[in-house]
Amino acid sequence: MNEHACPLCEADGGLLVFRNHDLRIIQADEAGFPAFYRVVWNRHVAEFSDLSATERQICMHAVVKVEQVLRSELQPAKINLAALGNMVPHLHWHVIARFDWDSHFPAPVWSVPQRPVDEAQVAAVASQCLEINRLIAEKMAL
Repeated sequence: MNEHACPLCEADGGLLVFRNHDLRIIQADEAGFPAFYRVVWNRHVAEFSDLSATERQICMHAVVKVEQVLRSELQPAKINLAALGNMVPHLHWHVIARFDWDSHFPAPVWSVPQRPVDEAQVAAVASQCLEINRLIAEKMAL
């Protein structure tokens, strides 16, 4: 895939929470998973090893900041981190707060649902995301 056909080169990929020269953090629009974030490297690279050592530190610093905010604000059962890139080979990390009540837990969010979506629980998490987004942006700006 060349960068001119890359959806993450053409658009933010979700609700923009933070952007600097190197990367952006977006809240993804993933039904049933309101606390699903992505750290997207701005420059088109496919693999983490395409980054310099300094760039890898910058990228992982952002992943950790998102994880820390999600943990402190939501107290999830687990945080899932993934950098698959099979469908969109543009470097991005998924940072996903997971709960024992979510429709796919303990399986990955891309697997077969384990139970129906608990709309009330999803709405409760979603209601906290505006503040979570503010906190992520604030911590990244430090």
